[in-house]
Amino acid sequence: MLMSGPIESMLSPGFGCIILAVMDEPMQLPIDGVLDLHTFQPREVKNLVLDYLAACREKGVCEVRIIHGKGIGQLRRTVHAILEKHSQVISFTLDHPQFGGWGATLVRLEPAGKK
Repeated sequence: MLMSGPIESMLSPGFGCIILAVMDEPMQLPIDGVLDLHTFQPREVKNLVLDYLAACREKGVCEVRIIHGKGIGQLRRTVHAILEKHSQVISFTLDHPQFGGWGATLVRLEPAGKK
């Protein structure tokens, strides 16, 4: 799937990754249930999170950890706003304090084939 805007992401069926083109530099993200947003611009987050969740569901990964960092909390609020509106998100919560606490969010997705 090709996205428009400053970041283009493409689901790579059968390869288990998302291929990103940022400033013409391709970068692969493994679909392993962990998405670290530290290296991305805030404007890239919405499309990236939506594409990553779709790719996870396609691969049967229904538990996802999104690392947004602690900072001032703006990125966390953005991620949570996206998750609140996502029809395939069953639930989400901040990670356990021992594993990142409010710097990461754990997401439960409906298995593919539902909704």
